[in-house]
Amino acid sequence: MTLKSEFETTCPCCHSTLVIDVNLRRIVRHVEPVRGDRPELSDAQRILAEEAARREAIFQQSVAAERTRGDALSKRFEEALRQANNEPVSKPTRDFDLD
Repeated sequence: MTLKSEFETTCPCCHSTLVIDVNLRRIVRHVEPVRGDRPELSDAQRILAEEAARREAIFQQSVAAERTRGDALSKRFEEALRQANNEPVSKPTRDFDLD
C-alpha cells in the first residue's frame, strides 16, 4: 500500500526497490532483491563443517611451519658462524681513521 506522497524506484547500486515519501523526504521502505548465490538453510551444517575444516587445515599448516622454523634458523646460524670463522679477523675501519 503506497500513499499519494510515496513513489517506488530502484536503487542503481544494489537494485533494491525503494519507497520514498516526498513529504518526509526520506526512504520509508526498501525491499532487497533476491540473491542468486544465497545459501539454503539446509546447507548450513555443511558450510559450517567446510569452514571448520578450512580453519583446521590453516592451523595445522602454521603449526608445521613453526616446527620447521627453528630448524631453519639454527641451520642459518650455523652457516653464518662457519663463514665468520673462515673470514680473517681485521680491525674495522672507522670514519675517523680515514682522515
